Amino acid sequence: MNQGLQNLETSSFYIMLMAYTLSMLFYWAWIGTKKDLMGRFATYLTIVGLVANTAAIILRMIIAGRPPLSNAYEFLLTFVWGITSVYLFVEFRYKLKALGAFVMPISFMILMFIIMSMGAEERIAQSIPPALKSKWITFHVVTAMFSYGAFAISFGLGIMYLLKLSRETNGKTAKSQAQGIISRFPDLETIDELSYKVIGFAFPLLTLCIITGAIWANYAWGTYWSWDPKETWSLITWIIYAAYLHARLMYGWKGKRAAWMTIFGFAAVLFTFFGVNYFLPGLHSYAVSQNILIV
Repeated sequence: MNQGLQNLETSSFYIMLMAYTLSMLFYWAWIGTKKDLMGRFATYLTIVGLVANTAAIILRMIIAGRPPLSNAYEFLLTFVWGITSVYLFVEFRYKLKALGAFVMPISFMILMFIIMSMGAEERIAQSIPPALKSKWITFHVVTAMFSYGAFAISFGLGIMYLLKLSRETNGKTAKSQAQGIISRFPDLETIDELSYKVIGFAFPLLTLCIITGAIWANYAWGTYWSWDPKETWSLITWIIYAAYLHARLMYGWKGKRAAWMTIFGFAAVLFTFFGVNYFLPGLHSYAVSQNILIV
């Protein structure tokens, strides 16, 4: 029975991969051609991908008999789910389809990372190491999933803002094709305000992620905080987004400076998530050799 469920999970993964890849291409085609049919296909494919993504997660839960939050493959699967679900909410709530052209490539690249760095045997459900056997892992990883997903959305909005600003600044010197693509974007104020709202949603979740991670660390290693590289870079990421919110609320930072901060913030998220695990030794280093990715 488990083999049959494993095959279904694998099929769900590849359906998800195909749907997300095609949705990315259709979003690009939509902003380039202005054909509404392309945009509808992009959204439909994103929904199909999310359904397959959800099926893969549920099947992994059934196979493993636990939440699918214990190794690199499982968290990347939920990370992509968080990005896509938050994106679809933003698209339907704010009618911002153009954002898909900048967000779906992130999901695509994460899935490519899985394909290129993990063999089929590494994606099979495994037993949980002793350090991970805590109820706090669920709270820790779920808050990370939604906060990281929302920060990916703010990154896409930051890129959109800078492109739109560049077009308005250059004016007539901008190429007509680029002007046509960027005309799909909302006005600068709308992009900036939405980015602020998304970070306002994600920041408390990141805070909870760090707090629950500290509680989990005390359970696993006997200390709440040890200045491990993962902990340190999580704090650096938190400080970047805290500085963004502080500067905006206290000093009225908006526009170009705020957009760059969203980009730097997401770069810190990616380094915290990927770079630390592979390049900086620490308490979390055992995770790589066992295909365990502590977020």
